[in-house]
Amino acid sequence: MFELPKLPYAQDALEPYISAKTIEFHYGKHHQGYVNNVNKLIPGTEFENADLETIIMKAEGGIFNNGAQVWNHTFYFFGLSPDPKTTPGGKLAEAINRDFGSLDAFKEQFATAAATLFGSGWAWLVVNAEGKLEIVKTSNAANPMRDGLKPLLTCDVWEHAYYLDVQNKRPDYVQNFWKVLDWAVVEERF
Repeated sequence: MFELPKLPYAQDALEPYISAKTIEFHYGKHHQGYVNNVNKLIPGTEFENADLETIIMKAEGGIFNNGAQVWNHTFYFFGLSPDPKTTPGGKLAEAINRDFGSLDAFKEQFATAAATLFGSGWAWLVVNAEGKLEIVKTSNAANPMRDGLKPLLTCDVWEHAYYLDVQNKRPDYVQNFWKVLDWAVVEERF
């Protein structure tokens, strides 16, 4: 059985960029709901003892949707920090400069991808099979691992991630996202 992982920060720690109320609902209700749902769906299936990565790669329907959402949300929440490293360094910074021209160019392209995804989903920074960085958008619960890509960071653009804070202004949420994204975590994932 899966459990909701404990956040590495207090629910109000990301304020003023992401409110305690948003964390209460996004993490405490939505994320918990996906955990509860996948736990109800997997007994008696081939995924009863599977990890989330196996569910992402092999499951379909409700098991995939809820299992992938548990993984995606955990990945998202654990990439944030109240005291983040605000710029990437080392090999990740080199790769961003190589593949996007600059950190500012990357952030602009990523913000555009996140803001323009139609409906609900995720914007991701990933590493492709050739070792190059890419920005991809996925709808609903989709995860880029299913396409052979390695996720490094994600921005949740489902409305529950931002509506209590900025209502329908997704671009404002994406700008706030940069203020709490911890590049130290992204470097470690790279």
